[in-house]
Amino acid sequence: MAKHLDLGLDTFGDVMADSEGRPLTHAQVLRNVVEQGVLADELGVDFFAVGEHHREDFAVSAPEVVLAAIAARTTRVRLGSAVTVLSSDDPIRVYQRFATVDAISNGRAEIILGRGSFTESFPLFGYDLKDYEELFSQKLDLLAALLRDNAGPDGQASPGGVSWQGKLRPPLAGQHVYPLPESGTMKTWIGVGGSPESVVRAASYGLPLMLAIIGGSAARFKPYVELYHKAAAQLGTAAQAVGVHSPGYIADTDEQAREEFFPAFKANRDRIGAERGWPPMGRDEFEREVTHGSLYLGSPETVAAKIARTAQTLDLDHFDLKYSAGPLGHDKCLRCIELYGAKVIPLVREMLKG
Repeated sequence: MAKHLDLGLDTFGDVMADSEGRPLTHAQVLRNVVEQGVLADELGVDFFAVGEHHREDFAVSAPEVVLAAIAARTTRVRLGSAVTVLSSDDPIRVYQRFATVDAISNGRAEIILGRGSFTESFPLFGYDLKDYEELFSQKLDLLAALLRDNAGPDGQASPGGVSWQGKLRPPLAGQHVYPLPESGTMKTWIGVGGSPESVVRAASYGLPLMLAIIGGSAARFKPYVELYHKAAAQLGTAAQAVGVHSPGYIADTDEQAREEFFPAFKANRDRIGAERGWPPMGRDEFEREVTHGSLYLGSPETVAAKIARTAQTLDLDHFDLKYSAGPLGHDKCLRCIELYGAKVIPLVREMLKG
């Protein structure tokens, strides 16, 4: 019997444009994201994730608040972050906020932890980038201790509480953190962009692995999946689920998808590229990513076939499509979600049978 593949959606709350090409307010974008999450639930999408950023072109800086709003209006879709920038946050507060979302959603909250590809949060919250590696390492260790030791499987406080000691904050000694998740813990992923050390770290904690593949062929990440399983075996931990997050867009036809998505994708890519010294993206580069790379773009049939190939190549348990892109309009995002839930998901399920 074929392995079950969860199929989800991601958004960073990109600041969209209205029909006249003018940027929407952050407040309107946030309301739109909630509407998109509700639609995903209605269409049977397995997972809906919201990213964290602290810059003008993305509206979501507090993903748990947005997820709580979606949780209150939905019944089945699992809800998570994409990603929670743990290095510049407090692990105890992360645990508390997600435990709150977990309660509101009746146990549907998941955390995806990462260091993020942007660094605005470090000076904003008073952290030094020279501590980049140590901040993530120690904060992950504390959050892992909370997930493991704070509550029992019955959702009651564990007998011994959490004891932890590190260099960057005062220790905990038999401490409990509230609210307590009803199931005792929350599913928590490690997001990895291409670091073997991060893959091994996920395996060492026995946490699921989420690969952010935003350029090039997904097949080049197969060694990371193999490393994850090998490291778990050597470290004596159980390998968990493996997922992929990649950008894409669905329209009724391949040509329509290209023409609607390219201007917004280029605007977003060029804005970030200008900050990082990248040249502007040409149409040839875009077409290569669609044909051979990590853009899952086209008709429902085209996108479903590419997702199924990636799932088989990497032996995936989970795939998320990052459907928002810079100024791409709310109406187009809703249509993309509709096609993903109504057509792509059933097609992928059928392709992976047997």
